[in-house]
Amino acid sequence: MITPRLNLYLLVIMTIIGLLSSPSKSLRFELESGHTKCISEDIKSNSMTVGKYSIVNPHDSQPLPESHKLTVRVTSSYGNSYHYSERVESGQFAFTAAEAGDYMACFWAADHKPTVTLSVDFDWKTGVAAKDWSNVAKKGSVDVMEMELKKMYDTVISIQEEMNYLREREDEMQDLNTSTNVKMAWLSFLSIIVSLSVAGLQVWHLKTFFQKKKLI
Repeated sequence: MITPRLNLYLLVIMTIIGLLSSPSKSLRFELESGHTKCISEDIKSNSMTVGKYSIVNPHDSQPLPESHKLTVRVTSSYGNSYHYSERVESGQFAFTAAEAGDYMACFWAADHKPTVTLSVDFDWKTGVAAKDWSNVAKKGSVDVMEMELKKMYDTVISIQEEMNYLREREDEMQDLNTSTNVKMAWLSFLSIIVSLSVAGLQVWHLKTFFQKKKLI
């Protein structure tokens, strides 16, 4: 039996989870035949990511036309391919990111005459949002509460990892900025040395020229 206090606990837990939920992209976009559209997602290493895509049927009572096909590729910022499907109506992908950075999902519609426009539903989840919590859920109020607590705990861990990742990226940017400033300082110093050397050579050349002409 679920008591009012337990209901209150569950309500608080669900509210916190809603506020701390992990990134999730769910969108619908249009794609003309012969064109490509890419969507990026910044994913940290060792994070689970799940994506689903499908072409929206313009006529529910009829099958999709043969012209309504997609070619989909998901790659990392290093060019590694994690998913590829050719001329499909729908599909999904799931993988654990081996490297941090921007991952790109590119959709290409085959060229067709006359031009057709496809409507594509795309749902991309990462981190805690990518977990299938329906397999974790159990019957009974206590088990439900336990599941929600575990979900909240995983969400907090995910946010902590994200903050650590952002700190690492910030440190990398600071190191790059410092290194660039040092290189620019050395380049300026070398430029001054070269300019002084050229000026000295010009003075020496003019002095030698005037001496040969017996002007000085």
